[in-house]
Amino acid sequence: MSVITVNDGEATFDCAEGDTLLRAGLRAGLALPYECGVGACGCCRCEVTAGEVANLWPEAPGLSDRDRRKGRVLACQSLPAGDVHLKLRLHPQPEPAIRPVRHRATLVASRQITHDIREFVLHTDAPADFRPGQYALLPLPGLDRERAYSMANLPNAAGEWHFRIRKVAGGGATTTLFERLAIGASVGLDGPYGLAHLRTDSPRDIVCIAGGSGLAPMLSVARGVAADPALAGRRVDFFYGGRTPSDLCGEADLAALPGFGETIRYHAAVSDADAAARDGWRGPVGPVHQLAETVLGERLTEAEFYLAGPPPMVEAVQQLLQVTHRLPPERIHFDRFF
Repeated sequence: MSVITVNDGEATFDCAEGDTLLRAGLRAGLALPYECGVGACGCCRCEVTAGEVANLWPEAPGLSDRDRRKGRVLACQSLPAGDVHLKLRLHPQPEPAIRPVRHRATLVASRQITHDIREFVLHTDAPADFRPGQYALLPLPGLDRERAYSMANLPNAAGEWHFRIRKVAGGGATTTLFERLAIGASVGLDGPYGLAHLRTDSPRDIVCIAGGSGLAPMLSVARGVAADPALAGRRVDFFYGGRTPSDLCGEADLAALPGFGETIRYHAAVSDADAAARDGWRGPVGPVHQLAETVLGERLTEAEFYLAGPPPMVEAVQQLLQVTHRLPPERIHFDRFF
């Protein structure tokens, strides 16, 4: 066990063997800055002012060359070798509402959603405790680094964690999941993580914009709205973008929710015009953020937004909301993955 001291005593926490600085701090309830938790976004950059750490991923994209020259590290990729003193910016948000916990999980079911997205259902003995929109980290066999995947379902006492995962050509993690992990296999599950979870204290209508496996957290958010009596009657506009018509999904899941077609509405767009014509797609063609702007009209500036999907999609939505329509960032919720 190592003792971690932050900003000359502003905070301290214990770090168990094998835990990273970030995860140990979050388990202790400390509001450390982060988003992706896997070395990509760089939000957890910090300086080690005393002691030493082992770097799990020296080439992590979350650090620039300038960061490395200045000796900065990523808290999510750093294992302490004894007691450590850190200098970092504590997050302005309050401590994590649900502290992440390590579990052993069993793969109990899987089913194909589209040609390249599959749902994997994991079971833990402890309840599945998370906020709609959050993610967990899976240490998969044979891989040197864990992968972050979002839950598509709601928290539950039965210990079920549903993940909608898109297969990536040549990807080590998805190759393991899709081709090597059999029903009954045991894997690690560490969570929950993520700051882009459903807010229940906002009076605004909700807009979810997703692409690819970003479907999972947006489904969880929509399901969370439908299940929460405090949000009864709240309108949800759910936008999903795919390159081809065969990429589209999510409508059937939403159709099972109370209020579908009235307070909950599904909108889809295909970005590849040639594929749309070839496959007989009669719906909107173009980027999903353009569809959202067209459908929402004046309501766009009054909504609360949740985003998940490929980085170019998220960046385009940010540009639309923050630059074109001047929405304040506190009404736009997403976790950055690259």
